[in-house]
Amino acid sequence: MEKCEAAAKAIRGETLNHHVNARHLDLASLKSVREFAKKIIEEEEKVHVLINNAAVMRCPHWTTEDGFEMQLGVNHLGHFLLTNLLLDKLKASAPSRIINLSSLAHVAGHIDFEDLNWEKRTYNTKAAYCQSKLAVVLFTRELSRRLQGTGVTVNALHPGVARTELGRHTGMHSSAFSSFTLGPIFWLLVKSPQLAAQTSTYLAVAEDLEGVSGKYFDGLREKAPAPEAEDDEVARRLWAESARLVGLQGS
Repeated sequence: MEKCEAAAKAIRGETLNHHVNARHLDLASLKSVREFAKKIIEEEEKVHVLINNAAVMRCPHWTTEDGFEMQLGVNHLGHFLLTNLLLDKLKASAPSRIINLSSLAHVAGHIDFEDLNWEKRTYNTKAAYCQSKLAVVLFTRELSRRLQGTGVTVNALHPGVARTELGRHTGMHSSAFSSFTLGPIFWLLVKSPQLAAQTSTYLAVAEDLEGVSGKYFDGLREKAPAPEAEDDEVARRLWAESARLVGLQGS
């Protein structure tokens, strides 16, 4: 929250817009998600844009407060619940937009309905990350179908590799070789956070994207996602299972 408050303060100072607030949200806790959504619904008259940006990448075999595998829990299930809880407010504020951050890594993902939370298999942190990011694209596809005619659109995107702490669990700088040899090259290839945020900003405000929904963007260009990400039956099944896991009735 300290970093969040500092960012909000900097934005207020730069824009002179005093309606910039920091709010606590832990996507690894369904209780926290529900409390956050309740606060937004009560405090905000309208919600025109929801950007589901947070993620954890290739962490150890951790579980969320509710017992979900951490990457699926944070990257998909937390956002799934949050978005559904805010849907009525988004519909009432239409035209409005939902933007879901996925990753190019989704192409290597597979939804294992027999073991979504890695309780039966040997844990593979890379495969778990790819599954969670595929889930984001499938969620986007099914949500778009459900939102037809509401004035609310939803799209997914790959922002590129950003110079943030997202990769802290990947071991990129855990050895002298990677730090001193690969490190400098790696940092030359990645985007600044500001540049990586351009796709999210574009999807949120671009007038030429009015009415565009259910698509996947790589940078500023629409692109076909992986074949499994376009499987409507998998998308519907994942929605039903996600709703069951987070306790959304009749969804």
